[in-house]
Amino acid sequence: MTDPRPIGIFDSGVGGLTVLREIIRRTTLEPTLYLGDNDRAPYGTRSDDEVLAFSTQSLEALVERDVKALVVACNTSTAVGLAAFRQRYDLPVLGVVRPGAAAAALATRNGRVGVIATPATIRSHAYLDAIKVENPGVNVVEHATPALVPMVEAGELTGPTARATLAASLAPLLAGSESGSAVSGSSRAGGDDDSRPPADAIDTLLLGCTHYPLLRPLFVDLLGDDVAIVDSATATASALAELLSVNRLETPAGTTPSHVQMTTGDPGRFEAVAGRLFGPAFVSVEAVELGALAR
Repeated sequence: MTDPRPIGIFDSGVGGLTVLREIIRRTTLEPTLYLGDNDRAPYGTRSDDEVLAFSTQSLEALVERDVKALVVACNTSTAVGLAAFRQRYDLPVLGVVRPGAAAAALATRNGRVGVIATPATIRSHAYLDAIKVENPGVNVVEHATPALVPMVEAGELTGPTARATLAASLAPLLAGSESGSAVSGSSRAGGDDDSRPPADAIDTLLLGCTHYPLLRPLFVDLLGDDVAIVDSATATASALAELLSVNRLETPAGTTPSHVQMTTGDPGRFEAVAGRLFGPAFVSVEAVELGALAR
């Protein structure tokens, strides 16, 4: 049995394009339908109720277009609502937290992993919990980096300002500063245990937001070769390929796939970022409206 319908991919904005890119590489025959809620990004500074409401509305728009599976490419949405989405929809729903956590747990050599993400994702401790499931012995240091998503959404991916913003965002994590929201081991923010490993103990950095890989050259420049940089895109694409195979939802051989991208924001700005990732592969982006939910 095969299924020629598209895979629905949702993100709060342009960040999920990094996941889309890996899905296209890994599942070359699969058509895709991508929706970025750029008009209401970033999600990471919003309340859990807002994230759940906005995410559900976006996923409904994809389901109405008859997709065969959903990929929640937004880490914040995955952390806040994945269980609810799986209960709501009678089709496979894949998030990005667990694949990324598994990749980070495998990548670390000394058992110390740093995680950067939006405030909402850090607040949920989704990555800490997921990494601990993979390997309870890994020491996890979480740190919220709220300045990065707005910068990426604005298309500021290179240059001295972007580099300075990234350096300032990483400084508390890498220095083990008492400021910021880092937590280590299995501790929780606001708890009594606020110990941190020394800076040189973190040998793996997990990019816990799909926007962050768009800044990968800057990460590499700042961190050098001593820190492995892990994101969830490749792992999520591999997990999706397995999910489609197990559920017998793969597209028939010989199919020429179509790839449609939609945004609730400015299509021109979206196309500019997409162009950096895909070149001329996606020549147009559809503008969509999701309804009357507050921005």
